[in-house]
Order: sequence, then structure tokens, then C-alpha cells
Amino acid sequence: MEQSLVLIKPDGVERRLIGEVVKRFEQKGLRVAALKMLKADTTLSKKHYYEHAEKSFYPELEEFITSGPIVAMIIEGANAIKVIRLMVGATNSAEALPGTIRGDLSLFKQQNIIHASDSPESAKREITNFFNSSEIF
Repeated sequence: MEQSLVLIKPDGVERRLIGEVVKRFEQKGLRVAALKMLKADTTLSKKHYYEHAEKSFYPELEEFITSGPIVAMIIEGANAIKVIRLMVGATNSAEALPGTIRGDLSLFKQQNIIHASDSPESAKREITNFFNSSEIF
């Protein structure tokens, strides 16, 4: 059983897409092991996007991720990281295939509705940024 962190970003929450996103994962056969809504602050943004913190685009990324509520989830299942990444689609929503979350629901590169862990190592680090063990079921 593999776990991944999935975030519904402020644009997805604002557009009321939480149920649609969760529905897609559950219909695929994946399980929600944890879920909560929160407002990311600059400290959490820097922890989550630490690999981008020194890049020129980071201030815009931080401004966006802290601009409104997000939904953090732990989604689990067999090969969850690969399956979720395929379901999410390309980072640039204009290039995401129809049938993917970004391909169906988003048009922009940065405001692209969703984040999903890209590796088991990233998932472990990212999950601990958003959840403690008592919040995972």
C-alpha cells in the first residue's frame, strides 16, 4: 500500500471542485486515509516547496498557495503515486490530456487545481508537513 500527498489548491477550492477531485480518486479504487482543509502560511509554503524556494518563480507560487484555503489529503492504494500522477495530468494544464483532472478542469500552468507527490520520498516528506500520525486513518 503506497501513500501520496494530494493538495487541492486555492483555485480548486474556490471553484468548488473538492468533491469532484475526491470522487475521481475513490472511483479509481484509491482510499482517502486523511483529509483536512487549512490555510497555508508562508512557513508551510517554504517547507512544502523547499526545492523551489530560491527560484525566481517562487514568490508568485507562495502568493498563490497562501491566497486561500487548500484541502490536504493522503490518498493510498497500490502504485498510488504513479496512478495519481497519471490521473492528475501534466503540470501545464493546457498540455494535460482530456480525462485527467487538469485536462478536464483547468487551463493554467500555475493555477492548476492540484498537487500530487512525485515520488515515495517526496510523499513521506510532504505528508509530515501536513499531517501528524493521529490524523491518518
